[in-house]
Amino acid sequence: MFVMLLSILATQFPLALSDFSQRADAGEWKVVNDGVMGGKSNGEFVGTTKGYAEFKGNVSLENNGGFTSVRYGFESKNIAGATSIKIRLKGDGKHYQFRLKKQVRDQIAYRYEFETSGEWETVIIPLKQMTPTYRGMVPNVPNYEVDVVSEIGFLIANKQAEQFNLWVEKITLE
Repeated sequence: MFVMLLSILATQFPLALSDFSQRADAGEWKVVNDGVMGGKSNGEFVGTTKGYAEFKGNVSLENNGGFTSVRYGFESKNIAGATSIKIRLKGDGKHYQFRLKKQVRDQIAYRYEFETSGEWETVIIPLKQMTPTYRGMVPNVPNYEVDVVSEIGFLIANKQAEQFNLWVEKITLE
């Protein structure tokens, strides 16, 4: 039985959480701008016919703004045995956060910050290095403990007014 369980876990990974190289529809992703707090930033997330989705827009600091994000919620997945997230993307040289939640309705998200190079690259995120966050603060809870995931996303909040572009091809769980 134990060997059968190991083989089942081994066949689960890699698991594509989102693959725009296969399907250009970004309609399941939801943009959340700082307008929820009175800000003026605007972001959009669109599928392309080129095999990737584009997260683009403008971050504004007006009215205590300063962020825009995009999220994709799905039925909760048991990810026991996974160690990392692998993202194929191209950024604009700016700083971004990748985020995940165990449950869509959780208040705490787990984030991993990364810089983009301006070229297509693969960002590998060790799940255990994802730190908790709640409204920009760090709650007193441990780093992400790998078990389930039901939401993934990206956020840009660099404390400056700026335009941005992030192209995402594929997000897999390894």
